[in-house]
Amino acid sequence: MRRFAELLDRLVLTSSRNAKLKLMADYFRAAPDPDRGHALAALTGSLSFASVKPGALRALGAERIDPVLFAYSYDYVGDLAETLSLVWPGHGESGNEPSLSAVVDMLSTASRSDAPAILTELLDRLDIPARFAVIKLVTGGLRIGVSARLAKQALADFGGTEVTEIEELWHGLEPPYEGLFAWLEGTAEKPRHTAQALFRPVMLANPLGDPDRDKLDPADYAAEWKWDGIRVQITSEGGTRRIYSRTGDDVSGAFPDLLDAIDFEGSLDGELLVGTPPEETGSFSDLQQRLNRKTVSAKMLERYPAFARCYDLLQEGGDDLRPLPFRERRERLASFIEGLNPARFDLSPLVPFSDFDELERLRQSPPHSVIEGIMLKRWDAPYVAGRPKGPWFKWKRDPHLIDAVLMYAQRGHGKRSSFYSDYTFGVWTGPEENPELVPVGKAYFGFTDEELKQLDKYVRDNTLERFGPVRSVRAEPGHGLVLEVAFEGLNRSTRHKSGVAMRFPRISRLRWDKPAGEADRLETLTAMLNG
Repeated sequence: MRRFAELLDRLVLTSSRNAKLKLMADYFRAAPDPDRGHALAALTGSLSFASVKPGALRALGAERIDPVLFAYSYDYVGDLAETLSLVWPGHGESGNEPSLSAVVDMLSTASRSDAPAILTELLDRLDIPARFAVIKLVTGGLRIGVSARLAKQALADFGGTEVTEIEELWHGLEPPYEGLFAWLEGTAEKPRHTAQALFRPVMLANPLGDPDRDKLDPADYAAEWKWDGIRVQITSEGGTRRIYSRTGDDVSGAFPDLLDAIDFEGSLDGELLVGTPPEETGSFSDLQQRLNRKTVSAKMLERYPAFARCYDLLQEGGDDLRPLPFRERRERLASFIEGLNPARFDLSPLVPFSDFDELERLRQSPPHSVIEGIMLKRWDAPYVAGRPKGPWFKWKRDPHLIDAVLMYAQRGHGKRSSFYSDYTFGVWTGPEENPELVPVGKAYFGFTDEELKQLDKYVRDNTLERFGPVRSVRAEPGHGLVLEVAFEGLNRSTRHKSGVAMRFPRISRLRWDKPAGEADRLETLTAMLNG
């Protein structure tokens, strides 16, 4: 358990991607089976314990720790696992520490009624770093700056192979992955594809810059709209049907209407949207109503029907089409789509153009509000996993910019847990002689480490009220901090008082020079929406 706890501790404190990869690869090399397999499952989000919920942890804290001390500590630290591990009474028993696998076995077999006692006994036995690791395991959200894709890349680095090989095998494997590790170490054959409808690693695009446009021949490329949905891969094989996200997560459960419409053998690449094609394509805000749901009501299915706008055919029956040039895949895709339910599958239209000046005009004035730019794809390019330079480019619309006022700040997680790093901002509405702020978005990146320290100090110096880990910040026409916010798009929203929701907001600049009263008004955003 100690080695896994040290890994988490170092990953939290390490910002470098390459350093994180090395830490994980070194751990896989040093840890025994099945510990390293359980660690891999935790890092990729494949480990869960039904018997323990965050509420049970808070209840344990209330039983063993003075409630005032716990409340103050949690407010200061902002992370449940870190707070409990630090203030839990006792310092652990030296030499009496279970292995990671033993902890996983105990928690996996525990009933809901037995879990609190088992967890209490574990926290009493462990020291602070190991407590932190156990609590992170049972809550399921490590928040250590490691994505599932990064963990798989570390696994590939450890085994000296390509991450695409790991991804193609992944959904046919189960923790603790002993066969996978044996293959990567060269002591066993590569695991066979034992599951049906496996994920095929996706091909990604590079941003199109001015130097690229000067070098490219427009005749070599096809153009199509870049729709503002989520990238999906829809695969059916041997009666098994799955919908994957671009990172290989199985999201089928949230889209039963689309899943039921899969009546083919093959694999499609496309954009998941909601609406009734081709007449209506809903906004990303509409799509969000369907995302990350375990169950979907009949009303939700009727109001936000899901469909796939398809732009590539990777597999047709038993034929792997990825080595073929895009032109040929596109022709076969057009024929393939004709046989599918048009309410659930439609063909992403190509955009005719003669030169990049014409394409630039189209990019800035697309025919639909759910379009966020242009995709360029070489006619002769095969479908190659990863982000190869040259075959695919994305040319997104320039981001929108507004000036907003900081209203609330919340503590971050991991290495940011001691800083107020998540910021809610608003714009003015109401009469100009007596305006009020309404929140329009939240951002937690776009600033440097030095700017984070400045923002954190500003929040502490201008706090009006505290709500747990959240602080309300002084924001008036004559006193407040203006943030220049960049965002990709805007949608109507009934869930927000302002009536709008931003897509991918991030802080572009800190406007220390600008009076809060000169920040933008809600009418500015409404005009963008209407436009």
